[in-house]
Parts: sequence; C-alpha cells; structure tokens
Amino acid sequence: MNTADLGLPVDVPSTALFTDQYELTMLQAALKAGTSDRRSVFEVFTRRLPEGRRYGVVAGTGRVLDAVENFRFDAGVLGFLRERNIVDETTLAWLADYRFTGDIWGYPEGEVYFPGSPILRVEGSFAECVLLETVILSILNHDSAIAAAASRMSSAAGDRPLIEMGARRTHELAAVAASRAAYVGGFATTSDLAAGFRYGIPTVGTSAHAFTLLHDNERDAFRAQVDSLGRGTTLLVDTYDVTEAVRMAVEVAGPELGAVRIDSGDLLLVAHRVRQQLDDLGATETKIVVTSDLDEYAIASLAAAPVDAYGVGTQLVTGSGHPTASMVYKLVARAHSAEPGAPLEPVAKKSLGAKSSMGGRKWAARREDAYGVAEAEVIGTGAVPDGLVEHQLQVELVKGGEVLAREPLDAVRDRHAAARARLPLSATQLSRGEAVIPTEYV
Repeated sequence: MNTADLGLPVDVPSTALFTDQYELTMLQAALKAGTSDRRSVFEVFTRRLPEGRRYGVVAGTGRVLDAVENFRFDAGVLGFLRERNIVDETTLAWLADYRFTGDIWGYPEGEVYFPGSPILRVEGSFAECVLLETVILSILNHDSAIAAAASRMSSAAGDRPLIEMGARRTHELAAVAASRAAYVGGFATTSDLAAGFRYGIPTVGTSAHAFTLLHDNERDAFRAQVDSLGRGTTLLVDTYDVTEAVRMAVEVAGPELGAVRIDSGDLLLVAHRVRQQLDDLGATETKIVVTSDLDEYAIASLAAAPVDAYGVGTQLVTGSGHPTASMVYKLVARAHSAEPGAPLEPVAKKSLGAKSSMGGRKWAARREDAYGVAEAEVIGTGAVPDGLVEHQLQVELVKGGEVLAREPLDAVRDRHAAARARLPLSATQLSRGEAVIPTEYV
C-alpha cells in the first residue's frame, strides 16, 4: 500500500504511531496479566448528533481500511518506542509481529447514521483491537464531520454544483481528507491537487486577486488569462469595480466567456446585477460563481439568486461549526477467558450522566414506512426481527485481516445521495432540531 493513498507524506511508512500512548501501556499490562488474547468486540458510535443536526454521514471508512492495513511497527517505530521507554521488551517483540487478523463490520461509507448507531464494529483479540482506537476515531470523527457539513450544503445548493476550496484553511493533510469527505457529501470538484491525485476527484481553478494586481490594469490581466486558458475560463471580477470588470471581461473574452466569479459584497444583490449586465452584453450563457465564506445558510439564502455554482472553504473544512462527530470507540463484549471458543459476555461503562453505554455486539436496521421513507433506526443485540432482516445496515469490511470492501469514491458519493433521499423531508431543513428519526433499542 502506497502511503500516498493514506494522505501521508511518502516518508511516513506506517500508521502505527497515529495512536495514544495509553493504548500501548494497556497492551503491555494485558500481556503481563494474560488477558490480551481474550476475544473482544469494540464498537464506534456517537451518543448524540452535533447540536441542531438532523442526521450524520459516515465518511472515512475507505481511509480507515487503508490505515488498518498499514498499521505496522517497523524498525524505526520500534526504535522510537524503545528509546522513550514507552513499553518493555516483551511488548516490543509482540508489536514487531503485529498484523490485524480480526474482522470489521460497519455501515457502508456514505450511509447516514443516528445516535447510538454501531457505525463500526471491530472484533479480534483485545490486544490487536485496542491499538486501533485512536487512528479509527481520528479518521471517522474528522471525515464524518466534514461530510455532514458538505451534505447540508449540497442539499441547500440543490442542482447547483459546489466547489471545495478550503485547503488553505486547515492542516495540509487534513485538507486532502476534507476534500475527499466533501466529495462524499455531494461536492462536485476540489481546488486541491493532492486530493485530485490521490482520490481522483475532479479539480478546478483559474486565478486569484493577486493575478489581477500583478498586471498594470484589469484588461491586461483578463487578456493574459484568456490567452492562456481560453474563452471558457472564469474571470474574477471584484478586484476593483464589478460593473466595469464584467463589461471588460465580455469585451476581452466575448460572449463565449465561461464564467465570472464574485468573491465579496452583497452576493444576492451583486449576482442579480451581474446577471442582468451579462445578458444585456449578450453573454447569456456565461455562468456566475460565488465564493466568500459561504456556509449552508448563506447558500440557502442565495437559492433565488442567478448563481450557477458555489465555492466553499473555511466553513466546510471546519465542519460548519462542528469539526468533530464526537464518535467513541468502546469495548462492548469480551470472552470470559482466552480459551478458543469462550463465549462472549456483554460489557459496558456505567458512568453517571450521559457517558454510559449499552453492552453487547449489536446489529442495526432502518425501519421504513409504506413509502420507503425511514422512520426509525432500530438497534439490538439478539435475533434480528423478521421484518428487519432485509434492512440491516452493517456490511463486512474486513475478514481475518483481509480488506473486502474497497470501492470507488463515486459509488460512495452515490450511496450518500440515495441514503439522504430516503430520509424524511425534514432532514434537509436547515432549522435546528433533533435527529430526524428516533433510535429504538430492542
């Protein structure tokens, strides 16, 4: 596996240190106590959706599969752990041979989820499963938060395409993951070339204000861009005076001008004025792209404006106010002993307040009404009721350490659109509210 596929620099050979120290110290203690080989079941879920959100979006599963496959303790990693005296030599010897050999089930990427949904289930020995907690959560929490924001923006935009352009507003590696998650959530393109290279996402981009300011006047800048990129390019028209820039843009490129971009001002008002001006100049097919700190609310407010596409940056890559999905990774069952075939016993944290959880290996299904619209997320630990067998959500992702479920990103994107379409109509409202369907435990 090429580490470039993981969004990593090429000189990072492993994901094994994308973890917290206490996972290794727990391993050391369990090895010494003789409990490390007990078969265990961990589940990823969230106790609640971010405030005001009606549904969540599963994103990052493909990256999780790559990270698990690439979770290796090579000589450099082991040397670091030895030098820092983080674990003892017995544990280092065990880590040297580490390969995840267990099973992983989960919601397919792009699916929606709700409070309590067992989004991912990891089964194997305690030792091999506990090490994966941080890397799994770091990917799912980030990517699912971005995908949820993207989904809301996509819903608000309707048929108008969205451009992801937030790379400069976040960490360089997070930017690549954010672009991928945004594509899952419904964005059409990205400005980030690394995301295009690693994940095949279509890329776009033309010029910034600096290019206009470089030239002696706006006409020279427009002429240079059109000469280089053709009449179908997008010209940025708000560096100086928008009205004058639009007139000049059509003079330079002709009515075949591809698009103009507006990056400031009252976008609703300016878009109407620019559309009228373009039409009056004969550029009736020239499109209008708007940017400038958009979020889902701003996009929705422009629904009646003559806008053809939106570019979104900061609000997208920060989850539009919710940069994490608050998922947790909890042990829900473990074998009574390390003996092969020992039966699993449910276990659960019994905290005061909202941090308690439900023990046992869980199944999940989505009950639908007579019209095929979701009406409840049903979760249980026993037999699946007959009426829900065909509506189960979890699929097998890894079996015996072998990845089974890699798929094209376009398939994930299409799955999300289909899953969102099966939710009640109120799911796409931007007004704050509780989860659009209840979670029922049976």
